[in-house]
Amino acid sequence: MSQSLLIAFVMFATVMFFTPGPNNIMLLSSGLTYGFRPTIPHILGITVGFAFMVGAVGLGLGTIFIAYPVLQTILKYAGAAYLIYLAWAIAMSEPPSAEEDKSRGHPMTFWGAAMFQWVNAKGWVMVIGTITAYAAIAAYPWNIAIQVGLSLLLGILSCTAWALFGTALRPVLTSRRAVRAFNIVMAVLLLASLYPVFMDA
Repeated sequence: MSQSLLIAFVMFATVMFFTPGPNNIMLLSSGLTYGFRPTIPHILGITVGFAFMVGAVGLGLGTIFIAYPVLQTILKYAGAAYLIYLAWAIAMSEPPSAEEDKSRGHPMTFWGAAMFQWVNAKGWVMVIGTITAYAAIAAYPWNIAIQVGLSLLLGILSCTAWALFGTALRPVLTSRRAVRAFNIVMAVLLLASLYPVFMDA
């Protein structure tokens, strides 16, 4: 693989991982609401789930979606419906107190975050860009492994950064009302991320 193409892919992936999107918005809200440590499974689920998706599509799963375009439509609208549900859950979430039953609210689990990648519109944009725009890299199994490895590295860095950013806001947003207002803003941004999905329809 050429060094210039690899550098171009790294730049593309870095921009896509670190810019705001459904995953990063949810991590920001989770870091603020629950703290960094409880958000770790969410971080790992996103990172591993997305890297697995890159590998699966790169090794041939993508041909199924090419052969059956209706599957892309189903995933797109299922993802949109799930994002609307997540936006509502984020808007309603508050930091748990010692007096409350902690089971009433909790961060997304590892498996929940991993499975969410398959209905995440921005995730599919990233995967399709990774596999098609950088086809010279993805043409060989070894190079797909490099893409998966870079996805793991950049994923853990970006997810950790966004979760830490949310955690850093905890001393600033000290009242429950402030946390609720912040989470409502995050929910609105999460809904706004659906704009490209419906503009594409």
